[in-house]
Amino acid sequence: MLADSLSLLCKTGDGLAHAYVRLDIHEKELTDISILNCFIHLRYVDLSGNQFKDISPLNSLTHLLTLKADRNLLYSAKLDELPYLQIASFANNKIMDTEGINHPLLEHLNLSYNEIVEVSGFDPNKLGRLRALELRGNKLMTTVGLFNLPNLKELYMAANTIRTLEGLDRLEHLSKLHLRDNQIEKLDGFSENMKNLQYINLRGNNITDMKEIPKLKCLPLLRALLFMECPVSDEDDYRIEVLISLRRLERLDKDEYTDDERQEAEEIYEQRRQEKAMAIGTQEVIHTDDDD
Repeated sequence: MLADSLSLLCKTGDGLAHAYVRLDIHEKELTDISILNCFIHLRYVDLSGNQFKDISPLNSLTHLLTLKADRNLLYSAKLDELPYLQIASFANNKIMDTEGINHPLLEHLNLSYNEIVEVSGFDPNKLGRLRALELRGNKLMTTVGLFNLPNLKELYMAANTIRTLEGLDRLEHLSKLHLRDNQIEKLDGFSENMKNLQYINLRGNNITDMKEIPKLKCLPLLRALLFMECPVSDEDDYRIEVLISLRRLERLDKDEYTDDERQEAEEIYEQRRQEKAMAIGTQEVIHTDDDD
């Protein structure tokens, strides 16, 4: 089977020999990859759609660049440090934690549709290159533990049971945040430190109060926001009210704001600002009279 599954003949590290560096054995109903200990020059490996419970033989593949191990029976993604691994996917397994994933050049990690309850074990000194993390469809209730990924740009956490956002304010390079179909009610947890965040997907959460929207004012580059299927999206004048709070927003749900909507929002904002200023002035006059 290996003879038919190996491809891409390349020079080895010393340039004095050649070896096949790609292995594709997806959907073969395999249970054992111990033989791969001998294939130390492999760089691209696809093990998807088998019945592997143990991938420790991959520890010998120190030249590995990409690894696909989706749709197996893995309970852990733990491996020794692989110095060149850049892309790793372990989606649709039975993985229960995020321990033992410390590869210094890793840029994209997919752990979606597993059994992960909390994020732990990420070492910022080992995962400084990680740009995209996928954790869809797990059993996460909070975002605690993600602050150890200092250069993360894309975070996908849809279809969990997340109720609170904690620790995300340290992700200053984050630009995309996907939180669709969770149980979030409050928009606490954002801060001005998240100065690169442009897109937030909160579709299908439990946000009911329009007063939560201004909590996103602290995000200077926020341009796209999704609240579809949240109770708040059924409020009267929903689109205009969101724009009044977040005047730099360009797109809400699937539609970009029109010039007419922007003008209406600006007029209402200015009217409310003047009414508030007058109310404050009136209160000051009343207090002065009381003092007399």
